[in-house]
Amino acid sequence: MDSKKIMEIAVKAADEKHGNDIKVLNISEVSIMADYFVIVDASSQRQVDAIVQSVLDKEGENNVEIGHVEGTRNSDWVLIDLHDVVIHVFTSEQRDFYNLEKLWSDAPEVDISDLVTE
Repeated sequence: MDSKKIMEIAVKAADEKHGNDIKVLNISEVSIMADYFVIVDASSQRQVDAIVQSVLDKEGENNVEIGHVEGTRNSDWVLIDLHDVVIHVFTSEQRDFYNLEKLWSDAPEVDISDLVTE
């Protein structure tokens, strides 16, 4: 499965659990690390856990190999490595603190309006 489809599955899974302000950055031209960063935040650690589990479940249902998950239950930031797609799930405070969108400002934002409910 290509990285765009993997990213779309992750975005939809985060949206199903009401993730806040989902952003996708296409980092393929500014880094060899991955093709996409998916960045989402949640109001609580419990919601972070729910989003992470939803992403893992949906990707697993689609036979996507999970590379690694950094962070544990009740973490303020969990990173899911799907090789060419990296998902960052934050509490709102941690997202504001780390501000990955600014850090990776050279990477263009992907229009995901057709993937999320508003």
